[in-house]
Amino acid sequence: MIDQSTFSRPLLDWFAAHARDLPWRRTYDPYQVWISEVMLQQTQMDRVVGYFQRWMAGFPDVRVLAAAPEDKVLTAWEGLGYYTRARNLLRASRYVMDNLSGTLPRDHAGWLALPGIGPYTAAAVCAIAYNQPHAVVDANVSRVMARIFDLDVPVRQRAAATFIAEQALALTPPGQIRHFSQALMELGALICLPRRPRCSSCPLHDICEARRLDIVLERPVPSKAVTYIPIDVATGVLMAQGLIYIQKRPATGVWAGLWEFPGGTIEGAETPEQTLIREYMEETGFVVNDPRKLAVIRHGYTKYRVALHCYRCRLEDDQPKPPPILAAAQEYRWVRQEELNQYAFPAGHRKLIDQTFS
Repeated sequence: MIDQSTFSRPLLDWFAAHARDLPWRRTYDPYQVWISEVMLQQTQMDRVVGYFQRWMAGFPDVRVLAAAPEDKVLTAWEGLGYYTRARNLLRASRYVMDNLSGTLPRDHAGWLALPGIGPYTAAAVCAIAYNQPHAVVDANVSRVMARIFDLDVPVRQRAAATFIAEQALALTPPGQIRHFSQALMELGALICLPRRPRCSSCPLHDICEARRLDIVLERPVPSKAVTYIPIDVATGVLMAQGLIYIQKRPATGVWAGLWEFPGGTIEGAETPEQTLIREYMEETGFVVNDPRKLAVIRHGYTKYRVALHCYRCRLEDDQPKPPPILAAAQEYRWVRQEELNQYAFPAGHRKLIDQTFS
């Protein structure tokens, strides 16, 4: 078994010399650590820093966040995806204000009690913000540990995940969990890379079992590959009297509460144009015609790979703007082109806006 000092000393020395200057590392404020950890789930660091800085400018503390309208929070989050994360931040902040007198929890159980907070986030905030001994194991840490210890099973298996967490705690020097946890994550992010690991620059080079066996690229053992489902969708930008129609999706389901242009899945032998006309009638009651192709935008979410066929369309006979029936939305707006940036859209629709109106 690896000795604690043999593992931790070179790792912490390396971190002291090479740690990135990230804004939430300057104060270790619990609110900032919490926001950063939630943003970093499913999102690369280089994208998160800018979003984090803009978020702090708009929502500098839990009180301001709790008082913010959901639409404003979702707009600030737009581009990070997985909008449930933003809604959970809002729910948790309001819980803190309503039930904890505006004071964030200071222990693991307290964080777990907040809406939308899971074991990983609770552990990360407690370890990094409060320097409390909780194992913080993300994909980077799992990869480092799988290679160091030559784990021959997928790291998501319960036994492997338990082993990694136990070793991470056992190898942490007393009182150093804040820096040790970040050092492991940083090592995975900068050196122990998935496809092109920089083994010669690794401070743990000499104790890495996978390197000794020359099987670094075989660790971690991959989990079962995800099978992606292709779908074709049609959507249309409806313009009337110089304004653009948008509608807000229902409060539950995919992209809940985001704004969109109406549309839907292309069915059977339909053309994209036929789908657009049908969807507008079903969702709004509008009769639209003269669809003109704008673009085909490709994007993905969860297990789907979407081809979004985008059109510009108009109301039949340029009729005045009637109220829609809102069969698939909770509210609607007719907005000017320059107002579109004030609303949060799914990624594919935001790409359409950027390509069409920029």
